[in-house]
Parts: sequence; C-alpha cells; structure tokens
Amino acid sequence: MLEIVKFLNISVAVSIFFVWVIRYDNIIDEFKAYNYPEWFRDLVGIIKLIFAAILLTQTSILYLIATFGVSLLMAAAVLTHLKAKNPLYKALPSFSLMSICTFLGMMSL
Repeated sequence: MLEIVKFLNISVAVSIFFVWVIRYDNIIDEFKAYNYPEWFRDLVGIIKLIFAAILLTQTSILYLIATFGVSLLMAAAVLTHLKAKNPLYKALPSFSLMSICTFLGMMSL
C-alpha cells in the first residue's frame, strides 16, 4: 500500500507542476474566461505548487494540510467548471485530483 501512496503523491505533484508551469498559458486563458483576476490566478498557482512540493515530503501535519488543501482547491475548480457550464469531461481532471488527495489525506490520518 505504501508504494501506491508514493505513486499517487508523485502523480499529483507532477500533474500540478505540469499544469501550472508547463501549460501556464492555458491557465492564463482559463482564468480570463472565468473572469478571475490575475492576482487570484497567481495566488492559486503558488499555493498549489507549494502543496505539490509538500506532498513529496510526506511530513505529517504539513502533508495532511497539503492533501486536504489540494482537495479543497480541486473542489473549487470542479464547481467553477460546473458554474461555467463546461462539458463534464473538463472537470474530470480536477475531480480526479480531488478524489486522490482526499484518499491520501484519509490514509494519513
């Protein structure tokens, strides 16, 4: 089970890094489409990248904060997609990461 948890931690961290660093232009477009301010986009990105780094450390209380923090941010992303009436497949990555992080957080309790 420990190997699965490690794999999921790495997968979530890499996914967040990929979206918020490699595909940052897409993030800019999405936040503009949802009429969110630039400062909010940058704040969300900084928080997600910090949480992703913490997921790789697995330090007890910080790890718990990171797993549930990512879950909360992903829940907000899912709600944003639903509010914008996007096709459900667009909310699937957020929902998947939310579910994985909730599982990881529950496993660490």
